[in-house]
Amino acid sequence: MTRDELLRRLEILRVEHRDLDSAIHALADTAVPDQLAMARLKKRKLKLKDEIAWIEDQLVPDIIA
Repeated sequence: MTRDELLRRLEILRVEHRDLDSAIHALADTAVPDQLAMARLKKRKLKLKDEIAWIEDQLVPDIIA
């Protein structure tokens, strides 16, 4: 992937991560939160966080000290 593609993908993932955060909070605020759905959303959010971290690592060049 090129740098521009990585940057576009990173922005998409960050937006999805924020959306999942909002969805988790909304689900938690319901009278009887669906624990299974919440667990799935949290798992997806963690997966996105890992992918975001990987892309950020690809964008930052290694510096040998």
